[in-house]
Amino acid sequence: MADQGEGGVLAEGSAEQSSSHLQADDELRAALLETGLLSAPDFARAQRVHSESSDESLVALLLRLGMVSERGMAKVQADMAGLSLLKPGDYPEQALETPLSLRFMKDQYLLPLAMRANTLDLAVADTTNAYSLRAVAMACHCELKLSVGLAPDIQAAIERLYEQPENSADEGGVQSAEFSAVDVAKLRDMASEAPVIRLVNQIIQRAVDSRASDIHVEPFEHNLKIRNRIDGVLRDEPSPPRELAPAVISRIKIMADLDIAERRLPQDGRINVRVQGQELDVRVSTVPTMYGESVVMRLLQRDSVTLDFDSLGFTPEQRARLQKELSMTHGMVIVTGPTGSGKTTTLYTALNSLNTEQRKVITVEDPVEYNLEGINQIQVNASIGLDFSSALRSIVRQDPDVIMVGEMRDLETARICVQSALTGHLVLSTLHTNDAAGSVTRLLEMGTEDYLLNSTLNVVLAQRLVRLLCQHCKQPYEAEARIVEEFELERILPVSQSLHLQKAVGCDHCANTGYRGRVGIIEILTISDNIRSLILRHASAGEIEAQAREEGMTTMFEDGCLKAAQGLTTLEEVARVIQES
Repeated sequence: MADQGEGGVLAEGSAEQSSSHLQADDELRAALLETGLLSAPDFARAQRVHSESSDESLVALLLRLGMVSERGMAKVQADMAGLSLLKPGDYPEQALETPLSLRFMKDQYLLPLAMRANTLDLAVADTTNAYSLRAVAMACHCELKLSVGLAPDIQAAIERLYEQPENSADEGGVQSAEFSAVDVAKLRDMASEAPVIRLVNQIIQRAVDSRASDIHVEPFEHNLKIRNRIDGVLRDEPSPPRELAPAVISRIKIMADLDIAERRLPQDGRINVRVQGQELDVRVSTVPTMYGESVVMRLLQRDSVTLDFDSLGFTPEQRARLQKELSMTHGMVIVTGPTGSGKTTTLYTALNSLNTEQRKVITVEDPVEYNLEGINQIQVNASIGLDFSSALRSIVRQDPDVIMVGEMRDLETARICVQSALTGHLVLSTLHTNDAAGSVTRLLEMGTEDYLLNSTLNVVLAQRLVRLLCQHCKQPYEAEARIVEEFELERILPVSQSLHLQKAVGCDHCANTGYRGRVGIIEILTISDNIRSLILRHASAGEIEAQAREEGMTTMFEDGCLKAAQGLTTLEEVARVIQES
C-alpha cells in the first residue's frame, strides 16, 4: 500500500507539473504574440518540435532555432516574472565562490551575482529551466533571487570571471603555429562541437537583433575581434577567446560550403538561415591575414526589404523626376555612389515599379541580392566565363523591355549597355563615382563615345546614406550664426531670424549613439539639351554640375541640409558622410 500511495503521489505530482508546464507555455505564447516577436503558426510549430524532444525548455528551443531574438526573449521573460533585466555593466567585477562548476554555469547560462544572508542573487537566461534552478538551490543551500540576462552577456561574464587564459601573450605565435598544423578532420570536429555552433549562431543572432548589415570576424595576435556594422558604423561586440578563432572561422566556412582546408586564398560563399522567423541570406567573404582568415558576413533580410521611394528618402519632387525618366521606353538610368550607399536597393525599387505584365525585365547581377517575382535574374559566374558583358550579349536576344546591369565595370560592358539603350531598351545600371556629374565624365574616360552617350543617357542619380536621429532622445536646439554661415544655410534653407535643428543625445533605444536607422540623401541629374552640349565637348564634371544646379538640381549636400532642417538627421552627420566620399 505504501508503494501504491507513493506512486499515487508521484503520479499526481507529475500531472501537476505537466499542467504547470502547459500553463507556462500558454503564458509564454500570449506574451510573444502580444509583443509581435512570434506568430501563432511559428509558435505552434515550435511546440510540436518541443513535444517530440524534452531535452531542453521551450524557451531554449525558440532561441536555438532563431525564432526569437535573445534580447526580445529576455525582455518577455523579465516582464512575465516581474524580474529585472540586466545590462552588460550590471555583472560583478569579482567572482563569487560557490559549489557550482564552471561547466554547469556555461551549459545552463547562469551566473551567481551576490550572496546576501540566505539568498543568492542569480542571473539566468532561461527562467523556465526548473531543473537548473532546483540544482543551484540544492547545491548552495539557499533561496534564489533571479534576474534575467542575455545568454551572450552571461557567457562573457563567466569567461571573464572564472576562466584563465591558457597561454601567455608571449606564446601567441606558437598557438597560431599549432593551429596551422591541425589536420582538416580535427578542424572540422572542432567546428562541429555544440559550443562552437551555439557561439556562431549567437554572433549572427546578435547582429540581426542590433540591425547590423555586416559582421566582421577578425583574428589578431592576442584576440579575436567581432565587430558589427550598424547604420554604416562599425561597433565592437563581445568577443570569444582567441583560441576559439580557428573553430569559429571554420564553422562559418562550413555553413557557407567553403573549403576549410584552403586558408591561403580568398573565398566567397553564401548561407541561408532562418533567424527570428525571417529568412536571412548571408554573403560570406574570407581573406587570409597574418594571424588567420578574416571573415565578413553581409546580412540580407529578404522579408524586410522595403521597395518604396518614400522610405528611401526621396522627396515628392525627386520621386516624380525619377519616375518620369523610368517611364521612357529606351535610354540609360544610372545610379552612382560608393559601396554601401544603397544603390542596389534604389535599383530594385525602380525595377519593382517597372515590373508589369506588359514588360519583360532581365537583370545581370553579382550577386543577386533579392529575388523579385516576375523578373528574370541572372547570377554572374566568372569561373565559367559568365561575366557582365557575356551575359549582356545573350540577354539582348531575349527580347527584353528593361535590362538591369549590376555594375558597369569596364568599357565592353558600358558599350553593350549603350548599344542596348540605342536599340529600344531601358537600361538601368550603377557606377562608382562621387557625384552625378562625375558619372558622365567617368563614362567618357572609360572610352564610351561621346555622341552615343549623348543619345542614350537619360538621368544620373547619386546618393549616400545618413543616419536618422533616434526619435526617443533627439533634442532641439537653435543653430548659432557660425553654423548657418559655415554650412551656407542661408543659400540652402529659407532661414529667417532663427533656425531650429535637432541634435543626437543617446538612449537605450539607439545603443547610446543618438541615431537609429538610415535614409538617403540624393541628387538627380537630368540630361537636358544644355548638358548634352557639354557632353559633346567633353566638359568637366564641375561645369556639368554648375549647369545642372542652374537648371534646378539639388545636390546631395543640400538635400542632407534640408533633411537636417526637417529633424531627420544632423548637420554633423551630413558633413561626415559627404566628406568620407
